[in-house]
Amino acid sequence: MLTNRTWSPAKTRPADRRSASRRRAALAGVFGLAAALAFVPQAEAKVRVAYGDIASVENLHLLAAFELAKQKGVEIEMTYLKSEDIAAQAVVSGQADVGVGGPYALIQKVKVPVRIFLQLSTLHFYPAVNAASYKTWKDLDGQEVAVHSRGSGTEAIMKLMEQRQGITFSKISYIPGSEVRTGALLQGTVKATIVDAAGRRLLEEKAPGKFIILPMDGVNATDEALFARQEFLDKNQKDVDIIVESILTTWREVTENPAVVAEWRTKYKLLPDLPADQVAEITPYFTELADAKAFPLNGGGTQAAKDDFAFYTLSGQLQGEPASLKVEDFWALEPLNRSLGKLGTN
Repeated sequence: MLTNRTWSPAKTRPADRRSASRRRAALAGVFGLAAALAFVPQAEAKVRVAYGDIASVENLHLLAAFELAKQKGVEIEMTYLKSEDIAAQAVVSGQADVGVGGPYALIQKVKVPVRIFLQLSTLHFYPAVNAASYKTWKDLDGQEVAVHSRGSGTEAIMKLMEQRQGITFSKISYIPGSEVRTGALLQGTVKATIVDAAGRRLLEEKAPGKFIILPMDGVNATDEALFARQEFLDKNQKDVDIIVESILTTWREVTENPAVVAEWRTKYKLLPDLPADQVAEITPYFTELADAKAFPLNGGGTQAAKDDFAFYTLSGQLQGEPASLKVEDFWALEPLNRSLGKLGTN
């Protein structure tokens, strides 16, 4: 069965678009991982998925895809951890089978053969500033900005914009949860941060004209992906293929009809305690992402890897020249290729 378990040594805040992803795995703290996961009973499910965030509207479609995989015979257990870093470390140590995030930096740094096998989403975030304090990127030179977490996609974007704009932030602070950062903007406790689509809409609704969304052109990279040790992928091809096929099928359905996510929530009894205001956000949220082509209908693959090499070397999360990096050192393409051979490309 699909079960959901949460471990958190500290108060867990609402999910970021993960963003949220979050790109540089913090290798410090590896020694504390075993103790952390010791609070989680030994998994009974066949495929143990480590998710470095909490269940929320933002991952409803993934939970629905896992339900589809369950119907096809794959038992999946979700373990929610405090951060993507810990989730990635769980995969490296073998205490989880599959991780959710963007582990490019970790893959480059560790000798354990961890590989991405499916792109789940691309980066879609919005740098937002208080209009009374800042108008342009140049105004942020020497100022503090807030992002989701160390190594996150939001941090990578802000570091990239520092380079592109020729500015230097005085400090990058870490505030997990786009909803939390959106609230901080509205309350005035932060003046410059980065939010997801739902956060941007909330800013426009609650305080029209008070905030400016800064331009961020040419950012095309993975936000979240599925990854696993190569050994697991080799030994569990059938289950892995079913998971990949279920996600691709789900992503294509969401793109065609974003409202179906709300139907799946009811059908599968997903997040039954979700507040009414967040329930109302489900269809608008997925509609905006579908319109923005945020769901990779063909799972990423070689081209996605090359786009990621360009983005993450420029933002400093990966070392080396993009052209010198090899796709096979970061991706296991076989599961995706098998699934596309069965489902066809879209």
